[in-house]
Amino acid sequence: MQSPLFSHTEQQSQDRYAVQNPQLLRISLTGHDDILARKGAMVAYQGLIDFDGEYQSGGQRRARANTGEGLDLMRCSGQGTVYLANLAQYVHLVDVDREGITVDSAYVLALDSSLHTEVIAVDSQYGISGTGKYQLNITGQGKVALMTSGQPLMLQVTPDKYVNADADAIVAWSSSLRVQMQAQTHSSNVRRRRGNTGEGWELSFLGQGFALVQPSEVMPPQDAQLGQGVAAQFGVGQQGARGQNQNNAWN
Repeated sequence: MQSPLFSHTEQQSQDRYAVQNPQLLRISLTGHDDILARKGAMVAYQGLIDFDGEYQSGGQRRARANTGEGLDLMRCSGQGTVYLANLAQYVHLVDVDREGITVDSAYVLALDSSLHTEVIAVDSQYGISGTGKYQLNITGQGKVALMTSGQPLMLQVTPDKYVNADADAIVAWSSSLRVQMQAQTHSSNVRRRRGNTGEGWELSFLGQGFALVQPSEVMPPQDAQLGQGVAAQFGVGQQGARGQNQNNAWN
């Protein structure tokens, strides 16, 4: 049998986490280092690997119910190699240190089980619950695999150069940054979108760190069901473009 497909072979690596290709992640397990992965993200594996649903504490379940933020994870353990992907999104590896990283849970593909996650609130200048209101803070030391729709843009934030990003396009940022959610509207009613520009909620970042933006303001339909047409869930977390870009909320 001959085919150009045979050029897409397994890429050998000594690294525990390795990007097999831009949209596929390879993780090696040795039996002593469990990893947590997005439920249903396994596309293939080799060796003796066990997959179990990850336990959620009462606090985590309440936070998920109240904010829409949280991780639906499975624990991967054993010896072998696991391949992870999600809707052909681009995969990026991040080394988390003491500074920490803040991210929307919808963009997390996998992470070291030793890392700690906590739902946090993003301040709004109007005190309105909306896009980007809640995010996931990841702290500790280890690796996180993030996903983006298309190739992302990494923006540096400095004390004399702050960054504003659309709340439906922002993927992650340094936890040390000061963040404020704002609606850049010229209307007396801040609940209305900005005239006919199509722009709405933004996150403003100040301090020293980075902000990661994807070239898309709508996430792929994570919860799409076959035969159901356009998916109902888009954007940042449970508070995202589903209610904003789809005009189901403030018109």
